[in-house]
Amino acid sequence: MNKDFGLTKEFVLKNRAKQKRRQRTAFVFLYLAAGIAVGVLLVIIGFIFANGLKEISWEFLTSGVKDAGREGGIFPLIINTLYLVGLGLLFAAPLAVLAAIYMTEYSKQGAVISVIRFFTTNLAGIPSIIFGLFGYMFFTKMLGWSWSLLSGSATIAVVILPTLIRTSEEAIMTVPAGYKEGSLALGATKWQTMRKVVIPTASPGIINGIILGMGRIFGETAALFFTLGSGTEIANSLMDSARSLSLHLYTLAKQGISPGKSYATATVLVVIVLILNLIAGIFDRRINRYKENR
Repeated sequence: MNKDFGLTKEFVLKNRAKQKRRQRTAFVFLYLAAGIAVGVLLVIIGFIFANGLKEISWEFLTSGVKDAGREGGIFPLIINTLYLVGLGLLFAAPLAVLAAIYMTEYSKQGAVISVIRFFTTNLAGIPSIIFGLFGYMFFTKMLGWSWSLLSGSATIAVVILPTLIRTSEEAIMTVPAGYKEGSLALGATKWQTMRKVVIPTASPGIINGIILGMGRIFGETAALFFTLGSGTEIANSLMDSARSLSLHLYTLAKQGISPGKSYATATVLVVIVLILNLIAGIFDRRINRYKENR
């Protein structure tokens, strides 16, 4: 019996050593993959910064486009891009959250909702040029909005809507059922429960979805090429033609107007996205701290 126990112990120790070797090997591959991904990202950002920072000046950041982009700066384009982001989120975010609430809390979970989720997921993967053609035919032509800030904002709202719906839905689904049951047990209505319990609890996930939408808007080009227009001045109304930073970068790079200005514009675009993500991260942490202290 002692002999059998010794064999069993030896087998267990050998098996444990084998599992540890496998675990170390898996960790090596994981760290290697993560290092390669981070390294590639740093190389790309470093290359852009190395070529763009030397071209950035106060005049570049505060003046308008001159000589088709060969001279001047990008200040009106920054403002137009912020307009586009604000209007796009204003159109898409409330609709996405309300749709997610309906799909998770009010609708019957059956074939219809499954089909809606299927198409919502697939819409998020459709090439943006398709959305651009839709925006061109519907907003620009059928509704008569022409190439304008309104057409571009409506189109970009359609682009980010599937992503916002899915992320909002996932955030709401992660709220513990006990929170809702406790609120209903205290006499709150279902809508009061959604408004005062579920949405505040799911807000970090919803905010993360909005951050993804913001990044998509900043980097979007094809969908806006057919709808936003190419005005290089600050848009004074929703019907004015406008140009975003990404469209300006595309124009400069495609036509070879000014490689230096192209890299400078790309640098500003990357910095703005990093700053907005930093602000959103701080806001997210403050929300979590507030909820923990309640």
